[in-house]
Amino acid sequence: MHYRTALLLAAISPAALAGPADYVYVPAVEYGEREIDFKFGTEKLPNGDRSQVASLGLGLGVTEYWFSELYIKREREGGEKVSIAEWENKFQLTEPGEYPIDLGVVVELEAPIHKNEPYEFKLVPLMQTEFGKVQLNGNLVFERKFGPGSHVTEMGYQWQAKYRWQKTFEFGLQSFGTMGKWNDWSTSDEQEHRLGPAIFGKFDLGVKQAIKYNAALLFGTSEAAANRTFRMQVEYEF
Repeated sequence: MHYRTALLLAAISPAALAGPADYVYVPAVEYGEREIDFKFGTEKLPNGDRSQVASLGLGLGVTEYWFSELYIKREREGGEKVSIAEWENKFQLTEPGEYPIDLGVVVELEAPIHKNEPYEFKLVPLMQTEFGKVQLNGNLVFERKFGPGSHVTEMGYQWQAKYRWQKTFEFGLQSFGTMGKWNDWSTSDEQEHRLGPAIFGKFDLGVKQAIKYNAALLFGTSEAAANRTFRMQVEYEF
């Protein structure tokens, strides 16, 4: 078991490009599952501005290994508002439990609904392992913008540790961060790192119907990070 821990921690420490509504991706895919997904996040930035993001998505388990979801996202920072269309695709690369670490990858494309905003491409390798009731996830995040603005590839991370106490209520920790350019990390005072407690759960509503939730209160652990971030996600699966 020790080598599984070492592999996972090596990939996430220290370490995504994280908006206040971002969530930790997990590699599992369920064929035929449909979901309506709502996400919200808010934080106060070091410059005093408040950043808020809300999104609504519709997803489908297209195959046993591919889940696809379309979102409409609304971002607001200070007095600026931006609407974005997002296409997220998750690919499960290994069968759950087949290897010590479950693997997957997320490929995501964001397109601005308004003019003069950049497109964004995101690639996220996913890892998950379990020890009894403890589940660990660690993901690297690579993001590149196209169009107006910066054309560099940035690197970040996200991770969580979850204790599966009972199906309707689980608890743990989540962390998100940005490192800067993938091949030339920013100085420590320019990097953003956030960490805090999180809760999770699932309520079955009937045959193939359920509501899942997760939420976290994150605290900035670096100078450039927001002091506090609240994020939440609610999914209706059917």
